[in-house]
Amino acid sequence: MEYRVLGSTGLEVSQIGFGCGNVGGLMIRGEPEERVRAVARAMELGVNYFDTAPSYANGVSETNLGQALKALNAQVYVGTKLRLGPQDMADARGAMVRSVEESLTRLDRDYVDLIQVHTHIAAERDTERDSLGADRLLGEMVDTFRSLKEQGKIRNYGITGLGDTEALHRVIDSGELDTVQVCYNLINPSAGQQVPPAFDQQDFGRLIDRAEASNTGVIVIRVLAAGALSGEEARHPVAVPSVAPIGSGRDYAQDLDRAAMFGFLTDEGHVEGMVEAAIRFALCKKGVSTVLVGYSSIEHLEKAVAYADKGPLPEELLGRLPEVWSGFVPG
Repeated sequence: MEYRVLGSTGLEVSQIGFGCGNVGGLMIRGEPEERVRAVARAMELGVNYFDTAPSYANGVSETNLGQALKALNAQVYVGTKLRLGPQDMADARGAMVRSVEESLTRLDRDYVDLIQVHTHIAAERDTERDSLGADRLLGEMVDTFRSLKEQGKIRNYGITGLGDTEALHRVIDSGELDTVQVCYNLINPSAGQQVPPAFDQQDFGRLIDRAEASNTGVIVIRVLAAGALSGEEARHPVAVPSVAPIGSGRDYAQDLDRAAMFGFLTDEGHVEGMVEAAIRFALCKKGVSTVLVGYSSIEHLEKAVAYADKGPLPEELLGRLPEVWSGFVPG
């Protein structure tokens, strides 16, 4: 397992992380014994970063992860999140403190290594889109994070990089955050690659490069586009039955169609399958510290680590990808 420094945090995190969300579902719907075995196997393989959130099955993910880690007396890094809704805006500081304390209770931990704002970021607060204004994030919320850090309840803080691109750039350029979770995959590579002017998905404007410039650690999310980059429509029984795209196509069916456009990678024998291609593509990008993968089984975990161990995709293959992206246009 390769380890990379997570921005200014100083944490050396495994290049493959353990996503405990609803998409893969193992930490939510897996049997208790299987959850413990999966965490144990992850640690054997060198995985040392585990990602969860209160919104993953209303706290079930945090609770189950905490139980598994305690059963194993695991010494790993844990990141969770908080989300502020319209009802929280009158007392954002209080809502943040409550969310962190509730997460610590579910996880059965004294602190978390990372807490991240899970609300979309915009130039100004937009109640209709349930987005958070950049000024408030960089002001009151960062101040609250600093206070929680001084109290020893959190070690580092950041955001999930979703929302308006310009607002995200402003927040990252400020250098006030330790980390950012970034949507980055073969279907929407705009957080790390130049995309055509007619590109019909959100253009994140090379957000990863901006994060690297401000020494902000980058955690890649949606590396498999919620499963579309597996190339298979059928979903594992433990996985969420259906899922809406984030940062990619208009729906899952379109993401599947676009995943098929990279078929030359498998047809020509460069990779075993599209999951391998997706993981190795994300790990190619300079500035990426860890890639989160959501698992439905221990086999998924073992394959993800094995694929990462193969190293980055060859430059020759990377040079052929822009031609595919040029076909991602409205219509």
